[in-house]
Amino acid sequence: MAQLSLLFLVLLASVVTMPLARRSGVPQPVLMTLIGIVMALVPQIPNVSVNPELILPLVLPPLIFAVARRSSVRYFKANIRSILLLAVALVIVTTTAVAGTFSMLVPGAPVAAAVALGALVSPPDPVAAVAVAGSVGLPRRLVAVLESEGLFNDVTAIVIYSLAVEAVVDHDFSIEGAALRFVLSAVVAVVVGVALGWANTKLAGLLDDPTQQVALNLLVPFAAYALAEEAHGSGVLAVVVCALYLADRAADADEVSYRLVGNAFWEIVETLVTGVAFGLIGLELATVLADVKDSWRGMLGDTAAVIAVVVLLRLVWLLPAAWVSRRFSHGEEDNPVSWRETLVLWWSGMRGVATVALALAIPLTVHGGGTFPERAEIIFVAFGVVLFTLLVQGLTLPWVVRLLGLDTGSDAHEKAVRELWWRAAKAGLVRLGELERADELPAELVERLRERQHDRLARLCPEKYEEEEALEAKQRGQKWREAFAVEQEMIAASRREVLAARSEAGSDPEVADQVLRRLDLQSARK
Repeated sequence: MAQLSLLFLVLLASVVTMPLARRSGVPQPVLMTLIGIVMALVPQIPNVSVNPELILPLVLPPLIFAVARRSSVRYFKANIRSILLLAVALVIVTTTAVAGTFSMLVPGAPVAAAVALGALVSPPDPVAAVAVAGSVGLPRRLVAVLESEGLFNDVTAIVIYSLAVEAVVDHDFSIEGAALRFVLSAVVAVVVGVALGWANTKLAGLLDDPTQQVALNLLVPFAAYALAEEAHGSGVLAVVVCALYLADRAADADEVSYRLVGNAFWEIVETLVTGVAFGLIGLELATVLADVKDSWRGMLGDTAAVIAVVVLLRLVWLLPAAWVSRRFSHGEEDNPVSWRETLVLWWSGMRGVATVALALAIPLTVHGGGTFPERAEIIFVAFGVVLFTLLVQGLTLPWVVRLLGLDTGSDAHEKAVRELWWRAAKAGLVRLGELERADELPAELVERLRERQHDRLARLCPEKYEEEEALEAKQRGQKWREAFAVEQEMIAASRREVLAARSEAGSDPEVADQVLRRLDLQSARK
């Protein structure tokens, strides 16, 4: 019961910290980590008890799916160079450097155990990075780089981590076998991700209710992760592939209800799971300190050294990587970044859920009955890296952005939004002309609809209209807004009447809810 109450408190904090994060400018993952630390230090609050083997399959699939579904295969192709340089090459280099550093600091530690530490601290967290980037308003292309890196670096890191842990536990390791497993893991993940994405598309077509379709959508990331892991593939990559498959085969353009329900649902899931995941990071601090007991003071120096390697190596890697990207760029899709943007990407490399989950999942013993070598120190160092990157880098990133005078790209984003609105509205006008010719619509109706569409275009892109036309459109738009306001009052009165009927004796609530939903959809249309 105590654990259930603790979970409720964390979920409540996940909701409460959202408006606090917006007002304070502190990213929500950072706030939740701080709250978790405070809760861990309160004696009256019980220590969290979660099976480490359940953290990855329960937390990562919905978080990664929620981030990946906002992207597309085309977008990832445009950032393929960033993915290869950051999500694969940098993870391998960071793992090697951390492993070498830890082996020198702790001479008795097996190389494979040091590699396990390097692998679990090497991948930046996509959720934390995107949340922090969003809170400071970074340009979309930088957010895209962080998303690309965050979604794919876990794949590389988890495979290396698994091989290293197995080498320590089984005392057996071969480079050839590791390379083969890496390739097979990726192939299996892609097959599972595409297969489940295809199956989801076909099955969702048989379901008429949007809530059923969204419920099916919720099961997919967990199924992709579990099936891929059972088949010795990468569960994380399977979730990413499945999400991208579904994103590129989006629902029919007229399925408004599905999009409204789905977007709202996944925003809720992302809010709650993110809060729990980062709250768990802070709560587990008490468990880590209890495991290391009084020896934690002696581990501070090793932790500081590993943090320095992780943070500085990212900068050393990013600067020449950015130069290479600019040097061999052949178009806008390559997204070359300036040195200021490179520094922001460097300071955005926060570690999070995957690092904590992998650290806690290190086995207690090896085959033969001995304890896993240096397990307590590996976990302590991993937590040190996570807390430094989340709290220090996460809290200071807005200051770094202001110090560098980085253009947030809001003007470019707004321009892109207006341009897309222009395309969409023009497509509507073309369709109106087709309907007019085919169905012989009344001239008064056609003219009214055409004027309304032109008014929208004039409001969104006034620079494309003559001054007189823009003024006329503005005046007509004012009349439309007044009419829309009156219409909303009418719909609101209808909703109140439906709710009153719902509470009457003998009334069927389901009938009332169905009518209310249609009225809500009318209010959502502009």
